[in-house]
Amino acid sequence: MAEAFWAFATVFTQLDLLGLVALGTFAGIYIGAIPGLSVTMAVSILISFTFAWDVYPAISLMIGIYMGGVYGGSRTAILLNIPGAPSAIATALDGYPMAQKGDAGVAIGVTTVMSFFGGLVGILVLAVAAPVIADFALRFQPRDYMLLALLGILLVGSLSGGSLVKGIFAGALGIGIGSVGMDPLTFTERFTFDFPVLRQGVSFIAVMIGLFGVSEALMQLRHLDTPIIKQKIGRIVPSWGTIRKHLPLSLQTSSIGVIIGALPGTGGDIAALLAYDHAKRVTKNPEVPFGQGAMEGLIAPETANNAAVGGAFIPMITLGIPGDAVTAIMIGALFIHGLNPGPMLMIDQPDMFWFIVGALFTANVFMLIFGLTGVRVFTKIVEMPRAVLIPLIMLLSIVGAYAVNNSVTDVYWMLGFGVFGYFMKQYDYPLGPVVLGVILSRLLDDNWRRAIISVRESVPGFMAGVLGSPLSTVLFVSVILIFVSQTPLWGWIKRRVT
Repeated sequence: MAEAFWAFATVFTQLDLLGLVALGTFAGIYIGAIPGLSVTMAVSILISFTFAWDVYPAISLMIGIYMGGVYGGSRTAILLNIPGAPSAIATALDGYPMAQKGDAGVAIGVTTVMSFFGGLVGILVLAVAAPVIADFALRFQPRDYMLLALLGILLVGSLSGGSLVKGIFAGALGIGIGSVGMDPLTFTERFTFDFPVLRQGVSFIAVMIGLFGVSEALMQLRHLDTPIIKQKIGRIVPSWGTIRKHLPLSLQTSSIGVIIGALPGTGGDIAALLAYDHAKRVTKNPEVPFGQGAMEGLIAPETANNAAVGGAFIPMITLGIPGDAVTAIMIGALFIHGLNPGPMLMIDQPDMFWFIVGALFTANVFMLIFGLTGVRVFTKIVEMPRAVLIPLIMLLSIVGAYAVNNSVTDVYWMLGFGVFGYFMKQYDYPLGPVVLGVILSRLLDDNWRRAIISVRESVPGFMAGVLGSPLSTVLFVSVILIFVSQTPLWGWIKRRVT
């Protein structure tokens, strides 16, 4: 027990490690806030710089960037309606309307504190219940991942302003866009129409930046004469009453984040979406409607995507299976330093497990400190004259789209989807489901084919597997209930029951 405590406290007792965690967290916040500069990219680049370092300093810097980057995506989502990362898409739904009302400071303060809370829950679960959660994650079969992806796509009803048809159309469009390129299993071309440029597929970053960033700039052009809204920067840290009021929801969505984060290949974007939908369902009488600046719409995704960080480390440490792209890179970093993530790591080198827990906790604290500083400067962004703000949005969008693959083609895609997103907004089609459809298309496609191949392409065999597994049955029933609950049939059923 004493050895575990000292391993946990290593970060606090060595100033060089403390400084690296602080530096990584600070850099991660600003990397995460810039569309296109992903945390995955930053951590992968770090490997080439840190492979000659000792393992503790290298992991400290990577964990800092990871924790800060997940939170940083909320900044531009709130201020400019441009999510810095896919996990911040749900944050923009209510964060940007708050900024338009002059409450950007309140929105950033709430997201910072609740991100800290969600991260704390994820780290606590990692420290206490890692083996149990890892065992649960191992029970997921390909059909379960397929059903989970389908569940996420059906949740577009939560993002579609009440129109199920428009939401499903947008989600299906995203799946179609995500399917463009070379088939990952058969290496045949799909939806390329013999255009070589389509063989590499469409970057979801280009889609996300175009739909949210460029379309927003085009919308702003229509309101050049509208007065700039001055932000009310009073108390940034939310009151204890606000925290206490939303504590039950925070615990629920943090739990969702940990569980989804522990499922290999999922991550904070799915966790944030499921948490946002959960908040809409359990919040009976929000002070402000969802999509118009509801506090619950900020709290749910931010607690979930930060709790998913701790969740992603659970299968990485206990099983040697990455929870998301960043932990996959960290597994490579541990191998480079002579460590072998998996069941034997916690037996042979428990000090490394407790060091990672301590580094995550430290990064979470620095995230709170850095997140609450500079808010007044950040909120000045939305008070800029539109003649300055619109070029700034376009510049960030172009840089972000190009930075992913250093490809001008991605910039063209981004501009094209920006114009397309502008017309979608004109006809009240939601943008979020398109991006989420692109992100979830690979998870849905790969696992559907693995599942159907495992039963020799027999649909009755697939359904027998679904109904024969309690976990699959719960997911399948959830899919059916979510679909039915967003149709007029649900209202008819409720009226008949009551």
